Amino acid sequence: MLKTMDDKMNKPTLFGYGLTTRAIARSLGGGCTFFDDNVKESYMDEERNQILPSHLFDPEASALEVTTPSLKPDHPLIKSAKNLLSEYDYFSEVMPFSIWISGTNGKTTTTQMLTHLLEKRGAVAGGNIGTPLAELDTKAPIWILETSSFTLHHTKIASPNIYLLLPITPDHLDWHGTPEQYEADKLAPLRTMREGELALIPKGLKVPPTRAYVVEYDSDAFLEHYFDLDAGQIEFKAAFLQDALLALAITKVLFDETDYALINAFTLDAHRQEKIEDLQGRVWINDSKATNLDATIQAIKGFEGKKIHLILGGEDKGVDLTPLFKTMQGCDIKIYTIGANNDKLLDLAERYGIDAHESKTIEEAVAAIDREHTKASVALLSPAAASFDQFNSYKDRGETFIRLVKAL
Repeated sequence: MLKTMDDKMNKPTLFGYGLTTRAIARSLGGGCTFFDDNVKESYMDEERNQILPSHLFDPEASALEVTTPSLKPDHPLIKSAKNLLSEYDYFSEVMPFSIWISGTNGKTTTTQMLTHLLEKRGAVAGGNIGTPLAELDTKAPIWILETSSFTLHHTKIASPNIYLLLPITPDHLDWHGTPEQYEADKLAPLRTMREGELALIPKGLKVPPTRAYVVEYDSDAFLEHYFDLDAGQIEFKAAFLQDALLALAITKVLFDETDYALINAFTLDAHRQEKIEDLQGRVWINDSKATNLDATIQAIKGFEGKKIHLILGGEDKGVDLTPLFKTMQGCDIKIYTIGANNDKLLDLAERYGIDAHESKTIEEAVAAIDREHTKASVALLSPAAASFDQFNSYKDRGETFIRLVKAL
């Protein structure tokens, strides 16, 4: 583990030339060996790291391997490694008091909210939120780590002091294989947690054996009652209200502190239910970061009682979308289909009796909504899918949407 950081003769072999592994190499002063699928011919980068094609990896010549989180369990590098660690495992010996936050939807917002509340106490945030662990201050009193299911699958040694799991719905099934394995990976930290540590998880999951103190929640009302919180003093609504309650629950546990003014001062990221008004005063909502069905379901619930024009579609990663269409059956909603799963969405709309317009592109969807949208309705980009079939990222998709609305 981290003792190798002081041993230049025993630097880890790094799988994937990505953000996390490159940060580890920098922390070691360079001179590491990488294996990456995208490399056809070996080369050396500016930090004296040797980058090799994956097929050249020899497990007998490596004493320690650290993987980028995204490599699938059946990847040849993962299957052949004999001394494999995750990024979290590699830094387990120097990790301070840590709070891991995971879930299908909302983990970035909750991580940001909790960091906002605990910055005054020296907390720093990292992990999947964008800052690799190699770049975090090991002298900080608290690490708040947004934690992906990929990282959790590969992590066997490191363990959180507090584990906060947001509600989960099947996601990344092309990576995990089954909904059961996805759930098991999300719950994996409980197996290594110790007595006196807190795991706050959604009710109804298959909790593994653990020494942690487990609190299972099923509603905002439960969180209010259990942690003595008052949702009426929180300005956020719908899914963001639960994110705020969960963040406040952690500060209540750690410091017996509930700062409603501070949580209300938090600013949501762009592309998360971002409100825009066009020149006619009509409301358009940019929720491009809603890349899974649960995020879109929560967005729809936030506009109950209104006519909703919903732009839907992209790469859905093989997820069963029927729960989303069952939710829409009780709403005054029309969908505008775009992206790779356009045909699948149209078939589901016909099956569940949802009014649908085949748009194929976001440009056509905005133009079609423009013809029907009023000040009494809401136009919502909440695709329930990844964006890479038609855009560079969810940010690119959201920015395109904003540009189109402002041009009306």
